[in-house]
Amino acid sequence: MFENLSERLERSFKILKGEGKITEINVAETLKDVRRALLDADVNYKVAKTFTDTVKQKALGQNVLTAIKPSQLLVKIVHDELAELMGGHAIDMQLTSRPSVILMAGLNGAGKTTLSGKLALFLKTKKKRHPLLAACDTYRPAAIEQLRILAEQIDVPIYMDLEEKDPIVIARSALQEAKAKGYDTVIVDTAGRLAVNDVLMQEIAAVKEAVDPDETLFVVDATTGQDAVNTAKEFNSRLGFDGVVLTKLDGDTRGGAALSIRAVVDKPIKFVGTGEKMEALDVFHPDRMADRILGMGDIVSLVEKAQEQFDEQEAKRLAKKIAKNQFDFNDFLNQLQQIKKMGNIKDLAAMIPGVGKAIKDVDIDNSALNGIEAIILSMTPKERKHPEILNQSRKLRIARGSGHTIQDVNRFIKQFEQTRKMMKMMGGGGMKQLMRGMPKGMPGMPGMR
Repeated sequence: MFENLSERLERSFKILKGEGKITEINVAETLKDVRRALLDADVNYKVAKTFTDTVKQKALGQNVLTAIKPSQLLVKIVHDELAELMGGHAIDMQLTSRPSVILMAGLNGAGKTTLSGKLALFLKTKKKRHPLLAACDTYRPAAIEQLRILAEQIDVPIYMDLEEKDPIVIARSALQEAKAKGYDTVIVDTAGRLAVNDVLMQEIAAVKEAVDPDETLFVVDATTGQDAVNTAKEFNSRLGFDGVVLTKLDGDTRGGAALSIRAVVDKPIKFVGTGEKMEALDVFHPDRMADRILGMGDIVSLVEKAQEQFDEQEAKRLAKKIAKNQFDFNDFLNQLQQIKKMGNIKDLAAMIPGVGKAIKDVDIDNSALNGIEAIILSMTPKERKHPEILNQSRKLRIARGSGHTIQDVNRFIKQFEQTRKMMKMMGGGGMKQLMRGMPKGMPGMPGMR
């Protein structure tokens, strides 16, 4: 997402390159191009015009220091205004009741049920809460079963009543269940509905009144672009929600919804769905999103994702093995799996400043690592623990077992040895060193396209 917008903004800022100072003429020309870029990204017209007018006003009021260029100053102003446009800072949910209730609302197909599961996992793992999922979508036959499967997958309890057809009764019963069993959060998954459907809108309003939620979240598909903003506006006027969740932000979307929705609805974006995995739900940080739009990367989010997989005791154990040159294939596989848990590799790499643009046309995904895993898993436990015993006959067996050529296996083992030597030279450190060392060898790895 935002790739086209990032490129267009970069071209816009080049108009000011070589200019000695910001003037009304050159900044107007630049911002005219910026406005076109925003409109092409499906940003609301009024939002785009107000945005560029504000940037122009602030830019003309600035004195350009000799240490920076006019284009750099304009990038700084645009960055700050982009962040402000999207809300300025992250807004946390206000879960003060016991149990707290989160009501999910939105259109059909927006991804509410999957999002309910993702949110339950987020609250369980990152907020240390004890959520209960409430299956209140009584219109879509597969919805309750889908939520049940998700609940089982993430090991979160679910309340469902296959005989009851009134979502109000189910929601109230779920709340009583939570109180009786000590769950501190109830996530109410409701049926999708159109804002123009008076009956269904009255129904969800009645559900809201019945359970008095701490948070009502409007779930919207980011790929619907400007329609998402218009729908959010209608829902907010009829239901009144507390925050927005944008799903499918990793899809083929121009980003206009993320940039417009806060300004039009005046409600914060609280979460974004960034992939299909249940872990792919992130708190929305406007300043970090502005960084990514302007090609500055997002190191803070990358570090946070790494820390989630970081085990201090494991790191100490690994450091000792590296220092003794005992780092083996079991350790390599473990570190590889930790990296995969952080998310899509291309998305992670794009968080590093300057890398996103460089790899834009490179086809990289997590399946590229499957070939490496297949090779390691085709080894015997002894071979994984003692890489030095791998002779030609063993390598041939590993190649056949993993579905690769002997050249693939030899290349991987050579790169593993180079990584092991480099890690020993750097004095240990586990995943951090592994991540630094891997890019050098990655293009030749089996499975990489």
